Amino acid sequence: MISDRVTGARVIRTALPAEAEVIAALHHRARSTYYPDGLPDDGIDWTAAWRGAVERPDGQVLCLVDRGAITAVASFRPPADGPDGTVKLFQFHVDPDRWRSGMGTDLHAACVEQWRADRRRSAVLDVHVDNARAQSFYARQGWLPDPENPPADGDHHLFLRFSVPGE
Repeated sequence: MISDRVTGARVIRTALPAEAEVIAALHHRARSTYYPDGLPDDGIDWTAAWRGAVERPDGQVLCLVDRGAITAVASFRPPADGPDGTVKLFQFHVDPDRWRSGMGTDLHAACVEQWRADRRRSAVLDVHVDNARAQSFYARQGWLPDPENPPADGDHHLFLRFSVPGE
């Protein structure tokens, strides 16, 4: 597991189960920005989902804490059907009030550091087609369209791949 990584007034650390409600609220604020007709009701209890993600023994949830408040979060684990050496970034959110502050870049760097420590060679993710801001962010971090997983007709997600740099 990653130890606390301090970046100025920011700390990146493993999330705690008791923080699931705060993380779910951050997740809701971030996701709401890229649904033009409002966030759809998917029926998921996101507080319970985030608590489950934090408690999973095969995954990790990192959070960026800035001046005592969780302002960014990332959840990742090996994909159920993925090859050895691959990790899937399931969720990556920065509070919209903090966009363009470097928090996403810092959190992404911490994820890559953890993936390298876990001996992961590649990472995959899917991003909503309407989320141009996230697509641009991922491109700046080095993510590319996944040639093994092109989007299917009618799918609302793009699939990206990242090569984890060696030491």
